[in-house]
Amino acid sequence: MQLRYQFRLYPTPGQQESLARAFGCARVVFNDALRVRQQAHAAGLPYVSDGDLSKQVITQAKKTPERAWLGEVSAVVLQQALADLSTAYRNFFASVSGKRKGRKVSLPRFRSRKDRRQVIRFTRNARFTVTAGGRLRLPKIGDVRVRWSRDLPSEPSSVTVIKDAAGRYFASFVVETAGEPLPEAAAEVGIDLGLTHFAVLSDGRKISSPRFLRRAERRLRKAQEALSRKQKGSANRRKAVVKVARLHARVADARRDHHHKLSTRLIRDNQAVYVEDLAVNGLARTRLAKSVHDAGWSTFVGMLEYKAKRYGRTFAKVDRWFPSSKLCAACGAVAESMPLSVRAWACPCGTVHDRDINAANNILAAGRAERQNACGGTASPAA
Repeated sequence: MQLRYQFRLYPTPGQQESLARAFGCARVVFNDALRVRQQAHAAGLPYVSDGDLSKQVITQAKKTPERAWLGEVSAVVLQQALADLSTAYRNFFASVSGKRKGRKVSLPRFRSRKDRRQVIRFTRNARFTVTAGGRLRLPKIGDVRVRWSRDLPSEPSSVTVIKDAAGRYFASFVVETAGEPLPEAAAEVGIDLGLTHFAVLSDGRKISSPRFLRRAERRLRKAQEALSRKQKGSANRRKAVVKVARLHARVADARRDHHHKLSTRLIRDNQAVYVEDLAVNGLARTRLAKSVHDAGWSTFVGMLEYKAKRYGRTFAKVDRWFPSSKLCAACGAVAESMPLSVRAWACPCGTVHDRDINAANNILAAGRAERQNACGGTASPAA
């Protein structure tokens, strides 16, 4: 399976200028190519192929005075910008035809130099290397210092250089890794995700919600108020923008770290993990939107899924319409209604339920049932 390994980069001032030049050239090639395809469509001409597009906006453009500076950066960076455009068009056509699942994908849009996130990509054709001294050698940029937190498991097929809104640089390597099955565990767990507690497990454990954004709101509010008072276009405004971005980056980093540690622990300790397939996009349009985004459920579930695949664990999502909260785990009766304010309830069979623990137990039972059905009715080892 393919995984991404991301590390912090520390380019020198000269290397930052070279990276800024590469970001700009990739953006210009992307926009030129998008404009060519839009003009061809408006004129009723056939779809411009990738090969013709490359000749027009890269090979021929380099020979003109207006685009001669495209030759100052690696040609692979420019080709990858065209590849990104082609991928965006393929995703759009697949979405329109119904072949692509999930939310509808719109047509590609022009990239702006004011975008807070700038990206370029080098493939093996660019001959990027990691030097013996541990630096990342990038063509026409130089040897960039990397803060290695772990070793790469194999030779990377590509590296993406990212500059985020906070002005930080990262290298994201794509590597091919083999599965690393963990020793079998006897436990299985159902997880009920929520806002009062981030996760409630079927074994009765409750994991509190860190609420990273809520805890940083005061500092963010002060930084945003200071930003609003700065004159547009001034150097002080640019500094204030970076300060706000750094605060948001700190929140995102803390949330990601929490998700990684928790998901790793759950996958390590359980042979099977079951979660509810939440409608996050719908919940994000309610009055709970800020809390939903702060929780980051989708990212956490995605981590559980790929880690389960990597370490030989079972992972499954239970249907979002499954009445996990209203279903009595003891007798199977379903309550007529269950407002969010009700945190504990008594079933007519006499069982008193903690709402979240009951939901987690029902998710565990439903996940096991789906797993048995998928295996042709064979009971799971831990069932």
